[in-house]
Amino acid sequence: MQRLTPLLLVGVLLTWLTPVVAQTPDYIIQSNGAPMRALVQPPGQTPRLATPTPTPTAVRADAPASGALAVKPATRGKIRIGVILPTESSALGEAAAVVRSGVEAAAQMDQSAELYSVDATGDNLVERYRAAVADGVNVVIGPLSRESIAKLAPSVTVPTIALNSIDRQAAANPKLYSLSLIVEGEARQLARLMRDDGRVNPLLVVGGDALSQRLGKAFADEWRAVAGKPARQMAFDANDMTPLLQAAGQADAVALALDVAQAAKLKSALTPDVPVYGTSQLNVGGAQAELAGVRFIDMPWFLMPAHPAVQRYPHPAVPLTRQTERLYALGIDAYRLAVQLAVSRPGAAVRLDGVTGDLKLGRDRAFERQLPAGVMGGNALQ
Repeated sequence: MQRLTPLLLVGVLLTWLTPVVAQTPDYIIQSNGAPMRALVQPPGQTPRLATPTPTPTAVRADAPASGALAVKPATRGKIRIGVILPTESSALGEAAAVVRSGVEAAAQMDQSAELYSVDATGDNLVERYRAAVADGVNVVIGPLSRESIAKLAPSVTVPTIALNSIDRQAAANPKLYSLSLIVEGEARQLARLMRDDGRVNPLLVVGGDALSQRLGKAFADEWRAVAGKPARQMAFDANDMTPLLQAAGQADAVALALDVAQAAKLKSALTPDVPVYGTSQLNVGGAQAELAGVRFIDMPWFLMPAHPAVQRYPHPAVPLTRQTERLYALGIDAYRLAVQLAVSRPGAAVRLDGVTGDLKLGRDRAFERQLPAGVMGGNALQ
């Protein structure tokens, strides 16, 4: 196994990675259908940050051939956070490295905890987790995939923040928490936003790909719950949009469960007076003139530059795609929540005004995200 580098600010080159096509439920990038920039160096390297900051007192675990973990002694009385991610995995390594760089950015600024970072795959995950806890880790960030979360669940003994949703089949464990960016949560919030805006007769337009189908189903379920009636739903057909345009004329708003290209085509065909709504999946950066006026939700990291936490933590020096940078922001909030969980009493309320949203510990120990709303073509908060 490759020896991991010490914690420092590593400059790396970034290049485009072919967009992921598969829609599997256990990979955070694939589950949100996001293209990302890849690290040219082997997985496990950390994107360079924009503003150099003092390196915190932190350690990273190695994994020699014997499997033993060689680490420095912990600083007495300081919180120790285990960062257990598959940074050397060919499938997940790049996503894991981006998440870890966000964790390290937060640690470098706050310096309230030590990091104990170790690569772990499905084969050695439980062993590495137990070794980290034996070495004094108070709280853990990771794993990344649903499969690994389910495998680790029965062995969790300290507060552990899984970075994905937890399958219902996973063993229940009061110390296992979920912090994720899954799109269903955004779709449900979008339905509530439209209801609060006074929309009573929306048209939901759904694409044929797996991500759009998931968005559409979550929106439809939530709209029925909050409005007491189903939303009219139609499939997107790029070859004949006449039925869609006619239906939109009879609705008081249009909700988009579409990819960016489809959303742009439909928005351009609608009359300017039709209110249009979407999720963060439409916010891919740039001017996006064809989507100007769309009311959407996204994380403070992008919509609220004056937010104290957004101002506090550095961005990567070389820009990532919007979707990939969301993983970086996820790492920042995972660190901040880990510090809270390490000092909180069992059952205590946990909230965070985070860079990924207003986070609140909800049912089944999953953190719920409340996102601000903006308008395409200016990102003005309203």
